[in-house]
Amino acid sequence: MRIRDAAAIVGIGATEFSKESGRSDLQLAYEATSAALVDCGVKPEDVDGMVTLSLERTQEISLARAIGSSDLQFFAQVPHGGGGACGTILLAALAIASHQANVVLCYRALNQRSARRTGVSPYPATPVQSGADFDYYTGFGLIRPATKAALIARRYMYDHGATSRDFGQVAVLERRYAALNPAAWYYGRPITLEDHQNSAWVSEPLRVLDCCQESDGAVALVLTSVDRAQGLHQPPAVIRAAAQAAARDQEELTTYYGAAISRLTEVELLGAQLWAIADLVPADISVANLYDHFTPFVLMQLEALGFCPLGNAPDFVRSGALEIGGSLPLNTNGGQLGEGYVQGFNGLAEAVRQLRGTAVNQVRDPRFALVTSGSGIPTSGVILSSGA
Repeated sequence: MRIRDAAAIVGIGATEFSKESGRSDLQLAYEATSAALVDCGVKPEDVDGMVTLSLERTQEISLARAIGSSDLQFFAQVPHGGGGACGTILLAALAIASHQANVVLCYRALNQRSARRTGVSPYPATPVQSGADFDYYTGFGLIRPATKAALIARRYMYDHGATSRDFGQVAVLERRYAALNPAAWYYGRPITLEDHQNSAWVSEPLRVLDCCQESDGAVALVLTSVDRAQGLHQPPAVIRAAAQAAARDQEELTTYYGAAISRLTEVELLGAQLWAIADLVPADISVANLYDHFTPFVLMQLEALGFCPLGNAPDFVRSGALEIGGSLPLNTNGGQLGEGYVQGFNGLAEAVRQLRGTAVNQVRDPRFALVTSGSGIPTSGVILSSGA
């Protein structure tokens, strides 16, 4: 079985990104899924596989019934929150390559702002292992994702001389892209570096504008075989490579036991797999969507994936490399800082748009797009190809 070039993303759909959707998670999932099916011209009854995150509250069987799909032959869930977004694509591609399913839907729907806010939901009444792990840290005030990530960010600053203004470069870049994107929550609202520096501390050294949004919304993607994709409405975004990675002593944003806290060793492992499977090098990538839950982790991913040497990411950003026309246009939809936070699924949709040539902030003649999932946690990633 060969995953490379065996499957493709052929349909994408999304709701609006808001702070108060006024609909259930199931309704959001239905809307995004319906849009994705219309986008590619696949009939609901042809969907025979579904993959989502383990955090998803809309069951596969509920969504299948809502859209009117037929029998499901494959369904699965990927753990570790945003770290699993690209993992859903990996599982879908494996199911298609092994003939377990013909058309697989990957989706994520959440009312994160209006209903269940990240980091403030109570622990479950029944103890679970992840809760036991977190108990070692909560007594020190490490309760929210930002407080856990702040320690890693501070160590990165100590090791490499990075500053808060270096983190701000990422926020300014993504908000500039979002300001041009009508689908983005921050459409028409760019920021300056001084805006970033004047924003409130969340957990020092992280400011409000260093942190991804809390959003309501949904995104869905339809996958099928490359052969079947040829007869559909849209040009396929072919899956050149997909992988997952959890490094030694991995935890969830509390990976403080490694030899170097300021390195994302799981992303280094992920990159090594992706480059090997795809038979590519970083210079081959035309456009990237790197998971941007916190701005320092974007810098650290650039280094872990080999786009620049360790500690040099701030200079890489300042060079203009991440701009349209640069060597690696980054998060051109505005990312989760500027467009909306759907745990990485909107980054996958933007990569597909770029390869189709339909993105608002379009890169010229892209051939390969890289997408990563949450870092600092067990993660995943994909490389998509235009197939040209």
